[in-house]
Amino acid sequence: MVKIRLNRMGRRHQPFYRIVVVDSRVKRSGKYIESLGYYNPIDDNDPYKLDTEKALEWLLKGAQPTKTAKNILSKAGVMEKFDKTKYEARKARKEENNQ
Repeated sequence: MVKIRLNRMGRRHQPFYRIVVVDSRVKRSGKYIESLGYYNPIDDNDPYKLDTEKALEWLLKGAQPTKTAKNILSKAGVMEKFDKTKYEARKARKEENNQ
């Protein structure tokens, strides 16, 4: 299963996370498929930067975000776009089957 999760970087007492797409069997800081952005919990002004198009693409391919990654994606507006796209696709399929 492919997951969207955080990859810890930085140093002791100054955590910094990359938001990455990774196979779920890989270690926490192991090799990742693609980097989507970063999350810096210490920085109050700009805590995260995210490539929303790549994130949406991976969600549509079936990648499952972890709880923290899902919260970050929600704040960036990606989960709303994902739900809307999924709903529209389901609605189109339903109309196609009815005709």
